[in-house]
Amino acid sequence: MNNSTHDTEEEQQSSKGSLVSSMMKELNSFRDKEKMKSEDDEDIVSPYFGIEKSQVLQEASAAFNNPKVVKLEPAKCCLLITKLLYLLTQGEKFAGEDAIGVFFAVTKLFQSKNVALRRMTFLFLKEVAEGTDPENVIIVIQSLTKDMNSTEDLYRANAIRVLCKIIDASILGQLDRYIKQAIVDRNALVSSSALICANQMSVDLEKREVVRRWVNEVQECVNSRSEMVQFHALSLLYTLKSHDRLAVGRIVQQYSKSTPNSPLAMCLLVRYTAKMLRDDVANSKGAYDFLENCLHHRSEMVIFEAAKAICRLPEAAPQDIMPAVTVLQLFLSSHKPSMRFAAVRILNEVAMRVPNVVSRCNDDMENLISDSNKSIATLAITTLLKTGSEVGIDKLMKQIGGFISEIADEFKIVVVRAVRSLCFKFPKKQAVFLNFLSSILREEGGYEFKKVIVDSILQLIDRIPSVREAGLFHLCEFIEDCEFNSLSAQILHILGEQGPSTGQPAKYIRFIYNRVILENAHIRAAAISALGKFGAQVESLTDSIIILLQRSQNDDDDEVRDRATLCLSLLRGLKNGHASSRTVLVDPLPIGHNALQRSLELYKLHPTPGHLTFDSLPIVEDADIPVEEVPSGGLNEESVVEETATAPILSKEEKYAEALYAIPAFANLGPLFKSCKSVALTEDETEYLVHCVKHIFQDHLLLQFNITNTLNDMLLSQVRVQVQEPDCEEWEIVHSIQVPVLSFNTPAPAYVLLKRPSDLFQGNFTAELHFRAQECDPATGEAYDADVDGDEEEYPVEDVELNSTDFVAKINVPNFKSAWEMVGDSNEISSKFELPQYKTLNDAIVAVTEFLGLRPCEGTESVPHNADAHNVLMSGSFLGGVKILARASFSIAPSRGSVNLKVAIRSEDSTVSQIVMDCIQ
Repeated sequence: MNNSTHDTEEEQQSSKGSLVSSMMKELNSFRDKEKMKSEDDEDIVSPYFGIEKSQVLQEASAAFNNPKVVKLEPAKCCLLITKLLYLLTQGEKFAGEDAIGVFFAVTKLFQSKNVALRRMTFLFLKEVAEGTDPENVIIVIQSLTKDMNSTEDLYRANAIRVLCKIIDASILGQLDRYIKQAIVDRNALVSSSALICANQMSVDLEKREVVRRWVNEVQECVNSRSEMVQFHALSLLYTLKSHDRLAVGRIVQQYSKSTPNSPLAMCLLVRYTAKMLRDDVANSKGAYDFLENCLHHRSEMVIFEAAKAICRLPEAAPQDIMPAVTVLQLFLSSHKPSMRFAAVRILNEVAMRVPNVVSRCNDDMENLISDSNKSIATLAITTLLKTGSEVGIDKLMKQIGGFISEIADEFKIVVVRAVRSLCFKFPKKQAVFLNFLSSILREEGGYEFKKVIVDSILQLIDRIPSVREAGLFHLCEFIEDCEFNSLSAQILHILGEQGPSTGQPAKYIRFIYNRVILENAHIRAAAISALGKFGAQVESLTDSIIILLQRSQNDDDDEVRDRATLCLSLLRGLKNGHASSRTVLVDPLPIGHNALQRSLELYKLHPTPGHLTFDSLPIVEDADIPVEEVPSGGLNEESVVEETATAPILSKEEKYAEALYAIPAFANLGPLFKSCKSVALTEDETEYLVHCVKHIFQDHLLLQFNITNTLNDMLLSQVRVQVQEPDCEEWEIVHSIQVPVLSFNTPAPAYVLLKRPSDLFQGNFTAELHFRAQECDPATGEAYDADVDGDEEEYPVEDVELNSTDFVAKINVPNFKSAWEMVGDSNEISSKFELPQYKTLNDAIVAVTEFLGLRPCEGTESVPHNADAHNVLMSGSFLGGVKILARASFSIAPSRGSVNLKVAIRSEDSTVSQIVMDCIQ
């Protein structure tokens, strides 16, 4: 017996040696081929590159079906399996006779006792058997079942892994007893393999029912001595109980008292506890105490996981986060780069919410600025920028200036964005920040890096008027040697917009005209437009600008010549007293470019008589929402079509209008003003789903009811929605359209058209679903008795509410200040409100813009960091094209814990101003 064992070991050692020898031959052959290549070719190629699938399959079939080769040359078989796996990773498919042949050939390798070959066999079957015909898999299952009951632990573990990958729920039930035994096996490898496979199988609903029978064994494994078994058992136990919040709470409560020995299992427990805290803070007693106790664990991994969980709790107070910050501060001085990086990354996140808590770590983070790991140094800098005080800004900016040239562009971008946010936090240090941005703007860097700096300077110019001239001058210096055309054109455009209103507009002319002389046609055209704006707004420069533009009329590029000719014509007209010339050069379009394109597309569907003007174009909302797609039989707002480079950009109104105008009864309703968001009139779990979309026309209200039948054994016919108009008798139902047949899970629209009273913009309509129902075959959808119409049934749905905001479209105003002055204060209405239900400015701004139905302009919806007051500009259009503008001032009332609102609304109609003001609830 001992001699036999000794011979087996010698045979295994010999096979391993032959495997190594064979692999070395392959590697040496590969190296010889590489030496023959050109020295310029530096591509790294796999030693198996170029092998033929047919040749490998032929060699594998011959070798695996030869018992002598399987027994005496396991290294050759391993090499062939390696080649087969390489082909699979390269996208090759084994199909038909090839798949069957190689599959059955590999099953012959179960005769081998070589450990390395057997492991390669398991690996190949795991990759291939999953998609193989079930009739062929049964042979492998029998062999794997035999291995699963083997005395060799390695075979048992690998056999379980492969089996659980390829069996279905019916076979799993037959192997239930064996896997149960494997879960509680005393060998950690076998137990972990069974737990991992059970976790993977629990994703399948059919298999999950079988896996749930093993809960007792899994709970026993959580108390195992093996750390890895504990980890996998706890993961599986949570997966099986995750649907039951109370059960998860019991798991957390039970194992937080008797903590597992495994650090990985503890990390899982910390994550489950944190999730429970986030989901239900009130009923999670002791959960935070457990997390705080984990901060004193012996494993650094568990300590960090607990600190991260505490710092990311959404409603944690600063005093609750402090213990975690203290622990992370210790990690900042760790000798392990991974610990330093993890700590500074979490502190960076905390600094966004409560910078005062992180400021105590500033001394330690200053030492990290010179860290050899640039990711750590970058995070340290950005954290310091968020937590630093105004006193230490100068010193910090000097440190950053010496550091930023040593890091890559992606890190520079992070630093620039952090500096930009700090600019608005400490506006008194604007000169320091501006000098820093202008200095790094002159350094080497790619397009994205330069663009972030330019955008940052432009934001400073917009938000801090006192830095405008200095910022524009820095941008002028930058375009002298800028290598990116788009940035140069952007800066020239800004110079044309901002430069004429500065104290010394003439000093910018030299920089702009240099671009006309020295740059390419793209930049020359932008410079010509900028010069034209200076000439139109600065009367003292008009004659000089005309002389400069005359030289560009002979330019080689058509675009440059055309722009110069246009600007000259308009400037000469301006000198002759034509005020409209200035409007063309200076004033922006009354509608955005995208909105203009969408309006024109909508206008094509239903042209109006008379000349085409901006006022005659249909209103199109500028809200950034997905574009809907028109399904067969109607339009449903839940279906979304992706915008592609070749597809035209279509508005929601255009998509709806295209479907509505195709119906003869709605073809003469006039331009569609607005299509509101879809509103659910039934619960999602009901038999029949009804969603309503309100379409607003000048004199009509069209209600579109998208109806879905969720019963596969019922066929509906003559489906309609009966609408009862409000108490006001002036509402009139003009037309209605029903759905002839509504089959299972096929949405279809029904319509009700009402004529609206001219002075009513609110209403509450009761609605009820009427239809005839017939039983049908679930497989075919055909009614059992087609000659019978079915029973008349009624199904109640929620009321349809019509609000004043439904008649307001969100449109953007390119220049709010000029639009505000143009509308004038003759129809202005102002009022003050107290909003006790909102505690923050952000919440109040979102709510008020929603109440009014208006769109925030010029980025004013963003509240600066730690601001106690903020102004928001809003714009929109009322039914009939009445422009609406609003200025809202929000401020926090600390004594009352609420938000105060002062709002002024201007429009071209006093009635409209009052209607919009009344929308604030």
